[in-house]
Order: sequence, then C-alpha cells, then structure tokens
Amino acid sequence: MSSAAPSSTPWLAHAIARIEADYQRSADTHLIALPLPGFAAHGIDLYLKDESTHPTGSLKHRLARSLFLYALCNGWLHEGSTVVEASSGSTAVSEAYFARMLGLPFIAVMPRSTSPEKVAQIEFHGGRCHWVDSAAQVYGEARLLAVRTGGHYMDQFTHAERATDWRGNNNIAESMFSQMAHERHPVPAWIVVGAGTGGTSATIGRYTRYRRHATRLCVADPAGSVFSEYHRTGDATLTAPGSRIEGIGRPRVEASFIRTLVERMVEVPDADSVAAMRALSRLLGRRVGPSTGTNFVGMLALAHEMRAQGQAGSILSLLCDSGERYLPTYHDAAWVEQSFGDCAAAQQRIDALLD
Repeated sequence: MSSAAPSSTPWLAHAIARIEADYQRSADTHLIALPLPGFAAHGIDLYLKDESTHPTGSLKHRLARSLFLYALCNGWLHEGSTVVEASSGSTAVSEAYFARMLGLPFIAVMPRSTSPEKVAQIEFHGGRCHWVDSAAQVYGEARLLAVRTGGHYMDQFTHAERATDWRGNNNIAESMFSQMAHERHPVPAWIVVGAGTGGTSATIGRYTRYRRHATRLCVADPAGSVFSEYHRTGDATLTAPGSRIEGIGRPRVEASFIRTLVERMVEVPDADSVAAMRALSRLLGRRVGPSTGTNFVGMLALAHEMRAQGQAGSILSLLCDSGERYLPTYHDAAWVEQSFGDCAAAQQRIDALLD
C-alpha cells in the first residue's frame, strides 16, 4: 500500500521561502508615459510597463517565479531535481535564475537561432543549453530530457495560464491598474500584449473581466505565428511556420493561449516590428527588443482608430525586455537586412503613424 508524499518537507519549505524572499526584494516595474502630441491632443495617452527592470531583465521573470511555485506546491520539484524547459530564450534565462537559487540543475531546450546574448545569460545563471534545429522540436526533446534525467519538464506552454493567480495577488494586471489609478484615463481602453505562451494575455484578460473593467485586450501577433488564424477559426490543430520575432508567436496552438479572452488580434509584418522597435528606441532614448516593437505597432494602430472615431482613452502595453540583448541581431543593420530584407518602406509606415 503506497502512501501520499508529505505535503511539506524542510527542503520544500526552504525553497518556497527563498522564492518569496526574492519577490520581496524586488520593487515593482515602472510605468512609462509615452507622450505623443499627435494623440495626446485628441485625449489619447500611451503607456508602457517596463518589464526589463526585473532581476533577469524581462517580462518572463514573473512567469518563471509563478511556474516554480506552481511546480513546488504541486510536488513536482524535489531536492536535486533537474529542471527542463522548452524556451526561445527569456523564460529560460529567468528559470535558470530561480533554479540556481534553489540549487537545482537547469537545461534549456532551444532553437539554434536563439540570440547569443540570451545563451550567455542562461549560462551566467548556471543553466545549460540543449539545441534543436527548429521551434517545433523543443517540446518533444524537453520531455525526453526530463525523462532521461529523472527531472521535471516545466512546460511553460501548458502551465503559464494556470500558474498565476489571475484574480490578484500582485500579478501584472493588478499592478497595471494600480499604477494607472492617477492618470488622465485610469482604466485603459486597450491593453496590448504579444503572445508566446499566452500566459500574460490570459492573466490580463481574466483579471479585467473579474474586476469588471471596460478594458479590451489586443494581442499583437508577428508574421508566421499561428495565433491570429486560431483566433479567427478556433481550430486548435492549426500549425504555422513560426515567428522570427523572438519570444512571441508560435508554430502551433499552445494550451495556455485562451482565444476567448482576446477581443482583437493585430497581425504585424516582421519589417514593421523591426521598424517600430527602432522608432520606439529613439523616442525613449534606450534600446528595446523586437517583441516590444510588435506591441508598439499594435498600440499605434489602435490609437489611430480611436482618433479617427473621436474616442479618448489610454492604451497600455509592455516593454518586454532590453534591446541590449539584441545588439548583434535586431539592432544590427546588416543582420536585419540579411534576415528581413530592406525595412525602409516599413520605417516610413511607422514614422507616418507617429507623425
């Protein structure tokens, strides 16, 4: 007769306490007002929540913390467990940070195209990279590695939407609305996010409905991602080539992407994401990453619609990570031209939207 595992052990209690202590040491991320006179004069205000200021430098720090607590409290992680994740970079960086904090080995299964800067950060936090040729291969390889090592596959693409308490408890949505409380339009007309796992859009969408806000949720989806077509059709068997914008878009429908929470999808060509990334970097006086550029395209499209319809209100999105991670890639003109071609026409489109 087998007995259930104990609900708590000294190691488990210590592990949860370490993660909670790390959270208490971290201040909330900043809310940046983005003054664009052409919109502000019409009562439309744009904001970015700067997730690059987390200890591991991206929005995925929140997700990694939630995933570790979820796995610990479910009894999936134990002292000495090898943690395995399928990730294109930022989630792996953040999970490597928390794994090292708990003294656990960490392996990131990732496409060979991942930026060298993210690889260096994973290794800096004590993680190890395991390479596959395409994004579609990360899932199966991660499962096999977890079995082979006797470890645990975190599986962000399944668990992201359920690991976070969407009703509050200092999640990103609660933080957004708290920081917006004293602005001209405290309840945003739109919140714009990208989707990789779908965890952030699920948390924000559920929170706004739970709190009965009139805010609508828009997902800015890069070229090659499956999410826009899935949102239109509801067909979970769809596949796509996959996105070339790191961190967002997927080649398959992920379990954590909840399409019924999303009011609007904006499909963004790669060249527009790069052009918007450059334009926003100039506006802020600091480099941002390409997924933030994708978000910015969505914000500008919605701002123009609101202005044309005579609507006032605020639009809020995320500054997902720092552009310093992409200096040899998305912020290198030669690399961009080789990877995406001439972006001059896209730059003119984005500049026209800003003007």
